[in-house]
Amino acid sequence: MEVKSFKIDLPAETQIILAQSHFIKTVEDVHECLVNCVPGIKFGIGFCEASGPCLVRHSGNDADLELLATKYASEIGCGHLLVVAINNAYPINLLPRLKDVPEIVGIYCATANPLEVLYMETEQGRGILGVVDGFKPKGIEKEQDMKDRKYFLRRIGYKLQ
Repeated sequence: MEVKSFKIDLPAETQIILAQSHFIKTVEDVHECLVNCVPGIKFGIGFCEASGPCLVRHSGNDADLELLATKYASEIGCGHLLVVAINNAYPINLLPRLKDVPEIVGIYCATANPLEVLYMETEQGRGILGVVDGFKPKGIEKEQDMKDRKYFLRRIGYKLQ
């Protein structure tokens, strides 16, 4: 068994969700879920089918994001990997609804940070071991950092003024 990594540096303003799913109807169910979560969302979906023809299935409402999600899914190449690339929405608005999609087994990450996907390869195929999401801590939050965090959340509308 060999452990490998795949680095993802997302385009500006793009978020990504990596999950494990199952069954060929994942792409359609996730597509329907996303368009019902956030008005104006732009997204692309790539899903690695793990049996039968073993194709990377894809969908989306933005050609560039669909191509990006399909590319990442194909290059990582782990069975039942689901990649969702998003613009005009935050994962926090999607995750609760995605967790309700019957095919979703688990979510590895939801981020806009640089990302490293750690996976192993065996004779049978590939599987994700985990992800490295962003960078390690540089210190402990101080009073001004708390004020900045609270201001940011209110500025983007996630907390009351």
